[in-house]
Amino acid sequence: MIDLELKQAVTRRYFFQECGVGIGKIALAALLGGKSLSALAGPSPASPLAPKPPHFPPNAKRVIYLFMAGGPSQLDLFDPKPALVKYDGKPVPAEVVKDQRYAFIERNASLMASPFDFKPHGQSGAVLADVLPHLAEVVDEICLIRSMHTDAFNHAPAQIFMNTGSQQLGRPCMGSWVTYGLGSEAEDLPAFVVLNSGGGLSGGAANYGCGFLPTVHQGVLLRSVGDPILFLSNPPGVDAKLQRESLDVINALNQDHLDLVGDPEIATRISSYEMAYRLQTSAPEVMDISKESPETLALYGAKPGEKSFANNCILAR
Repeated sequence: MIDLELKQAVTRRYFFQECGVGIGKIALAALLGGKSLSALAGPSPASPLAPKPPHFPPNAKRVIYLFMAGGPSQLDLFDPKPALVKYDGKPVPAEVVKDQRYAFIERNASLMASPFDFKPHGQSGAVLADVLPHLAEVVDEICLIRSMHTDAFNHAPAQIFMNTGSQQLGRPCMGSWVTYGLGSEAEDLPAFVVLNSGGGLSGGAANYGCGFLPTVHQGVLLRSVGDPILFLSNPPGVDAKLQRESLDVINALNQDHLDLVGDPEIATRISSYEMAYRLQTSAPEVMDISKESPETLALYGAKPGEKSFANNCILAR
């Protein structure tokens, strides 16, 4: 008997015929059809985020990505520009601004050099500003990339470009690709969480979106003050037993529909319901940094119960 998933496997010819896409979309077709028919014939994994074997022995088990929107410019931290010192206080040379686009800069504006001093540090001789004395002590343990550039000159497109590799909406971010490629060992917490300590990113949720990947790879925004996730607590009149029974019925209905149509988004929905249920007990415990030692809190400059970048660094760790 042919397996239901085999029946529902989309052929390449049907994909091109029905969707009307050109040969340039073969990469997307390869992504959607990543499993072979023989793989489809096997049992479906219980979780789309089940850990996957890496392509090579990894040097790291997890990724903590600090994106400091609105932080000091690299020109004032680790990327000194001698030309800025040369032209400090002078108008921008005509050959620099010719045929260039600027958002809020007048063409006759004067240049300004960094007010900080730069010095080489460590055996690598990496150059850092004097406002980074602690980072200078471990400069040989980090990698400074100074070869990247972009023509994105507005905040939102530039932030989205930095996090997804494209200024256009609809591309998966780095965290989504990591979970897509490696899965997650966590069962009681989302594979990809986002901690925000400021007013939010100019590009919004697109900075941690899953794009065209399944929604199970979407970043989950956790709040550092109050309930980690809105509506995580049960409403009055709903106890744990009633919630579990309701969830079981909903999951059974979703599973029946999944067996009927084979839509992977239904599997994602089932996983999301179960994850939300487990988060009711796991999230408050994980988000509580009051159990950290006073020495650790002092090292980070963190204060329990306050929304801060320092608190989020401890939580991410």
